[in-house]
Amino acid sequence: MAKRHSSHIPLSEALNEFIQENKLQKGIDKVDAREAWVKLMGNGVNNYTSAVELKNETLYVSLSSSVLREELSLGKTKIIKMINEELGKELVKKLVLR
Repeated sequence: MAKRHSSHIPLSEALNEFIQENKLQKGIDKVDAREAWVKLMGNGVNNYTSAVELKNETLYVSLSSSVLREELSLGKTKIIKMINEELGKELVKKLVLR
């Protein structure tokens, strides 16, 4: 059961506390990584993207086009850097395109 505070606290602080107590940060990071991929890659790449999944600092992206997979594999480090900048933290260390 969650503890109650007798004083008033900002909503953002209360939400952060709730996330920490219920160990929800991993799930939120997974959703944020997926949204960052969609936002950064645009419609052209997203049309060929079938799945984006974050597991243990590795972002797995399933693509339906082998040509696009090869093209993106040339810029993996740049993509990782862009995603981490979008997320505001060093969340993705490795990118696997399949």
